[in-house]
Amino acid sequence: MIIKDKNLILKEFGANLRKLRLKKGFTQESLANELGVEISQISRIERGVINTSVTTMYAISKILEVNTDDFFNSAN
Repeated sequence: MIIKDKNLILKEFGANLRKLRLKKGFTQESLANELGVEISQISRIERGVINTSVTTMYAISKILEVNTDDFFNSAN
């Protein structure tokens, strides 16, 4: 995979996460508290700075009550 493609995927994932989080009424802080992580981790994921783990993605989907494929669907 070309690095540019990876970065684009991370940014799109993060943007979709942010939309879903806001739609469900969560702040970065409240989501971080539910996950047991630092707020900065949520911020870095949403900005596409870090590649989160599958287990974290799964946990976020359960907290937000969405399917994991919603993170990759731009039509949120």
